[in-house]
Amino acid sequence: MGYALPLLDDRTTGRRPQRPPPAPTTAVRPGRMIDSHGRTIRDLRLSLTDRCNFRCVYCLEPDARFMRKLDLLTDDEIVRAAAACIRLGVEKIRLTGGEPTLHPRLTSIIARVAALGVADLALTTNGSRLDPASLARWRDAGLTRMTVSMDSVRPDRFLTMTRSRTAPEQVIEGVRRAIIAGFAPVKINAVLMRGINDDETLPLAALARDLGVEMRFIEFMPLDDARTWDRSLVVPASETLARIAERWPLVPEGRDADSATSLNFAFADGAPGRIGLIAPVTRPFCGQCSRLRITADGKVRPCLFSTQEWDLRPLLRDGASDDEIERFLIDATWTKQPGHGIDSTAFRQPERSMSAIGG
Repeated sequence: MGYALPLLDDRTTGRRPQRPPPAPTTAVRPGRMIDSHGRTIRDLRLSLTDRCNFRCVYCLEPDARFMRKLDLLTDDEIVRAAAACIRLGVEKIRLTGGEPTLHPRLTSIIARVAALGVADLALTTNGSRLDPASLARWRDAGLTRMTVSMDSVRPDRFLTMTRSRTAPEQVIEGVRRAIIAGFAPVKINAVLMRGINDDETLPLAALARDLGVEMRFIEFMPLDDARTWDRSLVVPASETLARIAERWPLVPEGRDADSATSLNFAFADGAPGRIGLIAPVTRPFCGQCSRLRITADGKVRPCLFSTQEWDLRPLLRDGASDDEIERFLIDATWTKQPGHGIDSTAFRQPERSMSAIGG
């Protein structure tokens, strides 16, 4: 669209990140954020921290450096950003990271965001810190749903892929605890990579049946810190579906909503749980996207793969009015690209990894 590229990391230069260009007057509507392609924003991914206790191979390198704490949004700033988005029509908020359970005041943030009246408040986690007491506090504070990332059921491979000291059984036990605590639905996400863990499609799918959860398989995306993504490592969703259906026949259930990322399937034999396929590489669903992202340092990203991001933090820190913040979000939303364009020759991988963007 010809807009100047804002800075992605203002620690490394002396220039200040730019604000989005003004959206046309037709885009300024009460209680609504729309982009130039007619899509309405109803979902917010709100990152609380870029820090993580894992170094997953498709995300972070072992020597990854995290942002300075003073660059991250404060609790008050996080809540104020969430409140502005809710006033502009956001109905679902997912708290992400990094690893959001590392945030020392997570329970307080959950309670404060829930008190804003958002209809659906969820959390994405690697599952390493799901003890019963914490789960009860988060539930009582207003958290309703939880998604856990788990890419292998083999202890040796889990160690290799996450570069952590957590065992897969710890994560599985955390899922069980989340179910007991009353979170519904609980979902598990797995990123399949060719030649690394694609031989575990069936053992991972079995978790859906064993635990009664939704097991979702995600195609490997170009969001890795090492910037070594290659399409040859992508396991197409169609291949994953065929492998599972050969073992357990599946019944298509479609998407939970037009804007949902996952294409869902139930087990034909009536077993509990279901399978979800998220295929951003081979089956892009950009045309129905309803999501906006705010990073832990206050950058608004209209798309997961945006190379443009807009810095909300100065407004939050410099005494801007609610009207100014809302107009900033409306302007930023208007710049949302039509699609990620992974198959385009002009595609550029974002400078940030998934951990810094927010899952």
